[in-house]
Amino acid sequence: MSTQKAAGSDQSLQWAYYARTAGSFEQWHDGQEHHVALRYIACLLRMLDAVTVLDVGAGTGRGVRYLESAGFQACGVEPVSELVREGARHYTSPAMSFVRAQGELLPFADGSFDAVSEFGMLHHVPEPNVVVKEMLRVARKAVFLSDSNRFGQGPMVARRAKLLLHKARLWGLANFVKTAGKQYVATERDGLIYSYSVFDSIPLVADWADRIVLVPTRQDESIGQKWRPPLISANHLLLCGLRDAI
Repeated sequence: MSTQKAAGSDQSLQWAYYARTAGSFEQWHDGQEHHVALRYIACLLRMLDAVTVLDVGAGTGRGVRYLESAGFQACGVEPVSELVREGARHYTSPAMSFVRAQGELLPFADGSFDAVSEFGMLHHVPEPNVVVKEMLRVARKAVFLSDSNRFGQGPMVARRAKLLLHKARLWGLANFVKTAGKQYVATERDGLIYSYSVFDSIPLVADWADRIVLVPTRQDESIGQKWRPPLISANHLLLCGLRDAI
């Protein structure tokens, strides 16, 4: 089986999971770290005089609704129709708009939105930086990634081991062995999860942005001191790529 066919099969599994669990999506994906991220994003959008925002992998539209309530013109991109219908069933808003599309191929022209965001979707796709490139392409002023950080998960010894493997360019091989070649783990409450860290996307975002802002949105207090670098202390972060002037 080719790599492309394998990726397509995995994607079908992920979409089937979301279709099956759409009714429980918001209950199972409360994501307090994303609520923290949204508050920071709203403040930064006002500082940038941003008006339009695209949310990629919008699910049932929780991020879109928040941004609309904060006074922005928000649009969601979501490929799974069951999630869109579930959002519309509970939250009827004539202003809320969705486009059925995938993050890997956004149906918008370059620079179509002031800002583009995603909340916890990059660790559900096999090639997250393909999505990030598309987000950067259609953004004018800012890109926001609120997502996981593999280096801040697990016991401290595991965190350091992952860092060492990454620096030795061996993490891909280690993860391949760990997942028996699948590159993901399947969970009942979150579907397919790929190994991802927002730090994986910093080089891409930094090339596009004038400045980078990192906000730890969920830190693991079990490891002790909160002053430890977020690379190893925060299991979720908000990565903000900002342009000073357009």
